[in-house]
Amino acid sequence: MGRRFRGESQHKVDSKGRVSIPASFRRVLEAGDPNWKSGENPELVIVYGDAKRNFLECYTMEAIDEVDSKIDALPRGSVARKALQRLFHGQSFPTTVDETGRLVLPAKLRKKIDLEAEAFFFATGDTFQIWKPETYEAEEEAWATDLPEDFDPMAFLDGDQEA
Repeated sequence: MGRRFRGESQHKVDSKGRVSIPASFRRVLEAGDPNWKSGENPELVIVYGDAKRNFLECYTMEAIDEVDSKIDALPRGSVARKALQRLFHGQSFPTTVDETGRLVLPAKLRKKIDLEAEAFFFATGDTFQIWKPETYEAEEEAWATDLPEDFDPMAFLDGDQEA
């Protein structure tokens, strides 16, 4: 397993849809791109999904290759394979980080998540998400209120799925 995305940060989005990627995220993208060489721009895939998805999920090339292998292992023509192909192949955008460490997010992707002047980056291990800050805050608040008062996520590390 390669390096992991960790942390969160907020960055300005300019009128052309350019947004700086956190520096530590760039190192993970470089490490997760088998074709990357020093001085070049790492590739990644942004999965935007259907109307139910209100964030963009960014995959390193290694992470998306792992997903593709799992899709390829499913029976051709199966509902599961078709659904996953639609999401990961059709509803995605392959891109590169530019020379200054930015992503250029097309208008379609910005419109999908209602992204305007600011973008919120949230690490999820082998991927990272890009949110409209207000949407992320509302989702995080809703998630936190659904948890029991004495909830301890550390219990999951020991295999306790009932926590």
